[in-house]
Amino acid sequence: AVPFLADDVERVLVLCGDTPLLTGKTIKRLLHYFQETGAKGAVLTAYYHNPDGYGRVVRDEKGLVLKIIEQGDALPEELEIKEINSGVYCFSRKELEEALETLQPDNVQGEYYLTDVVFAFRQKGLPVFPCLVTEEEETYGINSRVELARAEGIFRRRINEGLMENGVTIIDPATAYIEAQVEIAPDTIIYPLTVLQGETRIGCGCQVGPNVVMVDSTLGDRVQVRQAVLEGAVVGKDSNIGPFSYLRPGTVLGEEVKVGDFVEVKQSLIGDGSKVPHLTYIGDSTIGKKVNIGAGTITCNYDGKQKWQTVIEDDVFIGSNSNLVAPLTIGEGAYVAAGSTLTENVPEKSLGIARGRQVVIKDWVLRKEEKEG
Repeated sequence: AVPFLADDVERVLVLCGDTPLLTGKTIKRLLHYFQETGAKGAVLTAYYHNPDGYGRVVRDEKGLVLKIIEQGDALPEELEIKEINSGVYCFSRKELEEALETLQPDNVQGEYYLTDVVFAFRQKGLPVFPCLVTEEEETYGINSRVELARAEGIFRRRINEGLMENGVTIIDPATAYIEAQVEIAPDTIIYPLTVLQGETRIGCGCQVGPNVVMVDSTLGDRVQVRQAVLEGAVVGKDSNIGPFSYLRPGTVLGEEVKVGDFVEVKQSLIGDGSKVPHLTYIGDSTIGKKVNIGAGTITCNYDGKQKWQTVIEDDVFIGSNSNLVAPLTIGEGAYVAAGSTLTENVPEKSLGIARGRQVVIKDWVLRKEEKEG
């Protein structure tokens, strides 16, 4: 890797790809320590109650790092050492390049150890300073799925604690999975079994969960979401989502919108104050303000070859169990009778009805029973 360094680089920071819990604060402390001491080399170390599997840091009588010995090469007395090597170093470039030329695979593994650079420095009379981490967990290495899960748990705890310190209530942090880039404003409550991923943004005073998954979605202030999945959706303030709702990419809800149980919305705009309470599919639609969508309504947007738009203007009332076959426009203030299958536009302030006329045959059952004896 040395040939890839720019000519003006004077210090080299070495990090491990399997220590993801290391914080920027600790790295800055190591670099500051390296500069302040005038060292040519510095090693980030930690004390482990059980150091099994880690290389041990051997110090000299002045407390400086004498060498780093891998576990497989350690003597019995060296195995008793509790201070471990994190694999994070800072070196002076010139001295590092010279030390790398002297490395030999003289060990049980027959490998070139970067840790031998430390001993090479000391042989040349160059001091190597230890920099002890304040949080042991920062140096945890990952070599298995078990260790990966442990590290992920620590990372989630850090995220959740940071949010709680900034005014977010998380009822059960152990069951809240919140990714690092998610932003949540104060006074919001996160209930158990909630997953927040990607570029999700949540406003003030919201209630999210239980059993909610949000990916790349945005909630305005005071939104309530329960038992729902939101992917690429935008929800305006004071809206209510769920339970058992699915907002797919391209969904944009205005303010004070209700999307209830067993409702799916996709690539649609729903205006302020509109309600889609239950058992409905809204796809490729533009719905105005203060619209009521009855239970069982379907926007039939796909003809087998392409998607078509449905437009429902302000103050429309859609009766239950209606099929709206796109392309279709329902004008402002219009009504659609329950059970209708509409294929033609409905003008404003009009009633659209498309269903068979009801027929009642009086005493039909009595005649049937009499005939059957």
